[in-house]
Amino acid sequence: MKENGIFITFEGPDGAGKTTIINLIAKELNDVLLTREPGGIEIAEQIRRVILDKENTAMDSRTEALLYAAARRQHLIEKVKPALEEGKIVLCDRFVDSSLAYQGYARGLGMDEVYAINEFAIEDLMPDLTIYFDIEPELGITRISKNKGREVNRLDLENLDFHRKVREGYQLLMERFPDRIVRIDASGTVDEVFENTLNVMRGRIANIRPLS
Repeated sequence: MKENGIFITFEGPDGAGKTTIINLIAKELNDVLLTREPGGIEIAEQIRRVILDKENTAMDSRTEALLYAAARRQHLIEKVKPALEEGKIVLCDRFVDSSLAYQGYARGLGMDEVYAINEFAIEDLMPDLTIYFDIEPELGITRISKNKGREVNRLDLENLDFHRKVREGYQLLMERFPDRIVRIDASGTVDEVFENTLNVMRGRIANIRPLS
């Protein structure tokens, strides 16, 4: 139950720049909660460290999917749902679509199978709007390598073919959920992507609070 809150998620392949944009967006809004997955609260941050640890190369794909769902559940119950019930705008850096694209499609577990795991975790609470930052995998990887301050995690070390499959997975999700997911070209400058994202939010969320 969202009550009067608005739930907006931000998705995209690694290196798309979504974290930069979501931080800029948060500064434009009142009564907003900015959070991320996996993480956002202590239990989920602990799970995040296990999932993304570069030493955990032996992790099974199903284990990975289950850990993401577990972190998501705790984050949702402890942080996201209470904020929505208070009428806040919740901006979340990644949500269930990441699991569908990364584990469901790129890992080959099946989108429907991974969604079933997450359906149990989220209890039908889906975003009002998902903004997908689209970028060529080659450009995304180049950005990661140039950003010395960015956290380099286990998924960043996957080969180019994996990152291409992630993008294909997101493209399939856009076809499946065209009313919810809006594509943003993330290959432009930060200012261009930021302005395009604001325009999407103004156009798609009718009752969103005024942006400055």
